[in-house]
Amino acid sequence: MSGTHKRAGADGRAAVLAEGRARRLYSGAAWSVGSARGPADRGRLGTRSWGGAELDGTDLWDLASVTKPIVGLVVMALAERGALSLDGTVGVLLPRYRHTDKAGLTVTALLSHTSGMPGRVPMYRTHATRDSLLTALGSLPLRSAPGTRVEYSSQGFVLLGLIAEQAGGQGLDALLSELVCAPLDLKDLRFGTAPADRHRAVATETCPWRGRTVAGEVHDENAVVLGGIAGHAGLFSTLADTERLAVCLAGGARELLRPETYALMTAPHTDGLNLRRALAWQGQDPAGSPVGPSFGPDSYGHTGFTGTSLWIDPATGRYAVLLTNRVHPTREGDGITGLRQEFHSVTD
Repeated sequence: MSGTHKRAGADGRAAVLAEGRARRLYSGAAWSVGSARGPADRGRLGTRSWGGAELDGTDLWDLASVTKPIVGLVVMALAERGALSLDGTVGVLLPRYRHTDKAGLTVTALLSHTSGMPGRVPMYRTHATRDSLLTALGSLPLRSAPGTRVEYSSQGFVLLGLIAEQAGGQGLDALLSELVCAPLDLKDLRFGTAPADRHRAVATETCPWRGRTVAGEVHDENAVVLGGIAGHAGLFSTLADTERLAVCLAGGARELLRPETYALMTAPHTDGLNLRRALAWQGQDPAGSPVGPSFGPDSYGHTGFTGTSLWIDPATGRYAVLLTNRVHPTREGDGITGLRQEFHSVTD
């Protein structure tokens, strides 16, 4: 990636992403940049897989960990309705963990990644069923005392998904539909893909564990064992629906949450610790931000392992959505890091 001169405008973003495809970082990319008024620049390029059909705008992208803040919106909506408390503990909200060291962890600690739970643990390798994996969550040793350190934890968000289901009295997919999709009229934001829509899915990895190229099924292996519906991964979306969500968030998420609830969710909760995190959102760290320095210090967002990201800058009212399949056909390589930073540095 060149990165040696400042890019500008729609042509600059398209050029950055075309170069990424030329370097075979992904087969396809789609993007949208705008504000609460709507998109100012949007586009797509490439194919759903190498040698596959061209992107046509109906494409379904595996959002990977961008699932986390969307599930966070569900949790905050339930808290706003009095179905759960952010100070509630795992032992009370999930009785199966009452006699484990997870019992005292609060919803806030899980949302802010300060629970001490480890992350990126390949539990699928030793736990082949949902019940086995969920039981094993209770015995994962905490890496630090709660509230003392930020450690990104997908396992913590698995617990949050269970908490949401218990508090909401429905499956996470139904809660998503009711609390996020229905208010925004999102038709394609969902867990997994319907068989009739599988052809619209953008391919991810040629997975050694599954022995095939994955398309339309969640890439994250732990989520596969959990049935494809989980608090940490599993959501698919089109560019249009992700963009509609971003427009809503850039406007303060008023269709989804009360202003004070969304302000609490997006405020920094870990200042003084090693990384800046809000509730379910990643904050703008002084160094190593996935979007570089182009978004302000109060900005927040999230990235996904498959090559996706959603970022909001409240100071300017600006949002940016980037969707790629950077794990196709292999997850090896870190070229997406520099490309994502360059994409976000393009000025209008």
